[in-house]
Amino acid sequence: MVCFIDVHCHLDFDSLYSSLDNVIMEAKSAGVGIILTNGIDARTNRLSLGIAEKHSIVKSALGIYPPVGHFAENELIKELDFIRSKRKNIFAVGEIGMDFKNAHDKKVQENVFVSQLGLAEDIGKPVVIHSREAEKEVIDIMEKMKQGKVLLHCFHGRKSLIGKGIKLGFYFSISTNVVRSEHTQMLASLVPLNRIFAETDAPFMSPFKEKGNRPAFVVESYKKIAEIKGITIEEARNHIYMNWQRLFQ
Repeated sequence: MVCFIDVHCHLDFDSLYSSLDNVIMEAKSAGVGIILTNGIDARTNRLSLGIAEKHSIVKSALGIYPPVGHFAENELIKELDFIRSKRKNIFAVGEIGMDFKNAHDKKVQENVFVSQLGLAEDIGKPVVIHSREAEKEVIDIMEKMKQGKVLLHCFHGRKSLIGKGIKLGFYFSISTNVVRSEHTQMLASLVPLNRIFAETDAPFMSPFKEKGNRPAFVVESYKKIAEIKGITIEEARNHIYMNWQRLFQ
């Protein structure tokens, strides 16, 4: 059944995990039928798997998130092996990527990123990409590696990079802060409907200044996407559901 989809959030965070049953119930009441929760390290990867096992509307993505300098090499290898072993239980490798804001480990980040891109291709999974202040580098690496299935989340690159990502066949997700972020509104206007998703990045990026973010609020992204594209919210929902089928199924 066609439903709203929150393609990126972090249900392992205490503000959501501590009241998880209520968070899931609220999402269902809002019409959300799929939530992709993303791990970022060994602890949250295991939490994400556990949440998905308990709640049928939750799907898990596992990954190692930048920065990665605090990981010993043997720990990284062990976690990549763990992700590989769970390939039948997950929908994507993520959240992965590079983050060059105040970064002192750029080469290490790149090496870990490339390893995870290779892993995703090996196990036939899409990747969910973080690229803060490393947008060009991330896209260039994925172009060089001919990465097949890509979702760029919370992308803040310039217009030319958005255009390049679209030409490469990448997908982009529009976060709930689109209600007030001019850049995210610009992103939504440029990305074609067959390449667009909606996300909360909960508990971050809330559309409401006085509230923390929750998967139920992804509907606010759909409303704004529909407004920007000049379509109904039902049409936006249908397009995004078809995109889910193409990228993740």
